[in-house]
Amino acid sequence: MQKEYILSGFGGQGLMLAGVLLSEAGILDGRNVSWIPSYGPEMRGGTANCAVVVSEEPIGSPIVDNPDIVIAMNLPSMDKFEPMIKKGGMMVYNSSLIKRPPARDDIRYVAVPANEIAEGLGSDKVANMAMLGGMLATDHWVSMASLEKVIHKKMTGSKAKFIPMNLDAIKKGAEVVR
Repeated sequence: MQKEYILSGFGGQGLMLAGVLLSEAGILDGRNVSWIPSYGPEMRGGTANCAVVVSEEPIGSPIVDNPDIVIAMNLPSMDKFEPMIKKGGMMVYNSSLIKRPPARDDIRYVAVPANEIAEGLGSDKVANMAMLGGMLATDHWVSMASLEKVIHKKMTGSKAKFIPMNLDAIKKGAEVVR
């Protein structure tokens, strides 16, 4: 079995980091992974997305044309990737920024007020973690425990002080969808 993800939003919203963390958590869970970034013309403020494949078998292609799951941090991301999601798949969207109703009735929609969660924790930079928490609470293909281990491994030195806030954002993102 394999799951294909697309994580998308404006540059600077932390979707590339979220994709790396998801990939490394998949590795800790004993799976094969691939991660491919895609940037728009501007790094900050332009569109950015990454494709992540997490598989029990070797991965034949890292290209994701029809994802099982999309994380959309903004409306342009939802508009672009919603039509591509496999029937029966899922869109996890940032309900703080996306106000339009879902367009499809053959996929599941999960609303995470990521920006509100992040602001409540004191930094808009953890909205991406709230989205990951919401996704993992509903998907379960990659474990929350592995994600937490990866965060502890990646955030060292001066970044270590941000570990509690990131873990709180993941927890709160998971709580709102349960």
